[in-house]
Amino acid sequence: MRGMATVRSIFLSDIHLGTRACQADQLLDFLREYETEHLFLIGDIIDFWSMSRSIHWTPAQNTFVQKILRRARRGERVVFIPGNHDEALREYVGIAFGDIEVVAEHVHQLADGRRFLLLHGDEFDQITRHHRWVAVLGDVAYNLLVRLNGLLSYTRRRLGIAGYWSLAGYAKRRVKTALQFVFDFEDSAIHSAHQRGLDGIICGHIHSAAIRQVGDLTYVNCGDWVDSCTAIVERLDGSLELIAWGSTRLIAEPVTVIPAPYTEETACVS
Repeated sequence: MRGMATVRSIFLSDIHLGTRACQADQLLDFLREYETEHLFLIGDIIDFWSMSRSIHWTPAQNTFVQKILRRARRGERVVFIPGNHDEALREYVGIAFGDIEVVAEHVHQLADGRRFLLLHGDEFDQITRHHRWVAVLGDVAYNLLVRLNGLLSYTRRRLGIAGYWSLAGYAKRRVKTALQFVFDFEDSAIHSAHQRGLDGIICGHIHSAAIRQVGDLTYVNCGDWVDSCTAIVERLDGSLELIAWGSTRLIAEPVTVIPAPYTEETACVS
């Protein structure tokens, strides 16, 4: 049995505990592979929106909560930034629960000195902010796609078709308005980091994992543990890495996407 990899930070978002779509088993497998100094939970960890309609809480989801509490007790720094699906917990910003800090946002300094804004990202979503009923309707539709994707994945396995294919991801890529929404979201996020004089932003919300250099700033999105099963890790040297774990474990090892090294020569003024 191989040992755990040591990283400086782990960034997770959009786990959606309390729903059928939550892939807690995959998340637990991922966490068993990594030990870290800092663990950042960047919103929509618990899905109170879906739980108001129906609750689906599995033993794996319960184990995840216990594992996070245990890590915090052992001295690992755990920071929780509520999102829109667990916005009720924003009332407790500034309070620590079982050694877990609850904050509205956070500025994290990487090992290489770069400073990143951490927040969920619903602040940049005009639909969520101003048309909540549309956001709730979209959430129901997305959950339906994810559940259909489970049936599709089962069928593909029965037919001996290897690999994982995401119906929800395909729909987002094919719908022009959805793509424009992602682009607008990323632009708003980058603009926010630029206004604060920071080097980049790490967020979630749109379930679209990415590490992208935009001028002299870095846009990072954690993705989700509903469909894509992705996380961001900070290596000991401060470099950021996107880990796509694979939602059906058809991928035996984590697939990594490593951004180009950040240097003064590659940076430019936007």
